Amino acid sequence: MPRTTLPISGGTATVEYDVTGTGPGLVLVHGTAASREQWGPLTEAVADRFTVVAPDLSGSGGTIDHGGPVTLADLADEVLAAADHAGLGSFHLVGHSLGAAVATHVAGTRPERVRSLALHAGWVRTDVRMAAEFRSWLEMLRVDAEHGTALFARAVPLLAFGPRYWERVDTPAHEEFVRMFAGMIGAGAARQTEADLTVDLRAVLGDITAPTLVLASSHDRVIGPEQQEALVAGIARARYAEIDAGHGAPGEDPAGFVAKLTAYLDERLAADREQVPAP
Repeated sequence: MPRTTLPISGGTATVEYDVTGTGPGLVLVHGTAASREQWGPLTEAVADRFTVVAPDLSGSGGTIDHGGPVTLADLADEVLAAADHAGLGSFHLVGHSLGAAVATHVAGTRPERVRSLALHAGWVRTDVRMAAEFRSWLEMLRVDAEHGTALFARAVPLLAFGPRYWERVDTPAHEEFVRMFAGMIGAGAARQTEADLTVDLRAVLGDITAPTLVLASSHDRVIGPEQQEALVAGIARARYAEIDAGHGAPGEDPAGFVAKLTAYLDERLAADREQVPAP
């Protein structure tokens, strides 16, 4: 897999990423405790018309760094470094959860690079309730690391999945999901959660120039609706949409999640083509 090295606060990071397909650039940024593998279904759906770059953030997958704290700006720099290394000048940008916060930072600090933006389960600023939740995650992750438990893997579906998941799953299937998810949690999940605690994007929202989709989950127990409203209000060219799922829509309803994003990306691709003068 391609890799690129860059300086970040506290040392360096060697970012591993996937590059797939052909066409205009599309960069995908994963959420807390996930990896670039979360984007497999979307990549498969659009690789015939986009060059898809999906990096692992510090703490996930094949990316290696100093092992200490990372900032939102560090993670944004990693995304830009992967795009640069893959030869993308400007690109469409999609982020989920922490990845949405990172993508918002990229779009607000480097607006000339971002052709369109799609944010699922993003937020503007970590408030008191969210901080309390993230600290509970940190405590569960600490106990899991010390005692080999799976508290975090058991808690996440309760927080992240909406009613449709619970209506269709039985106990054996749910236990299998917990087992599988526990094995997928990156060693750096706690470090990414610490970055979640620091999110405050109020200073950059007004600098985002890209057309933006703010995609909320109607049953999101992690990110409240006021955060989605603040994103729409703060980004000049933003519009709002919902998916009938919880915070973890990419895992709960992958087909519906991909359909929402694919429709938006195809719309932006068509808009870009209309702007190209005829020969």
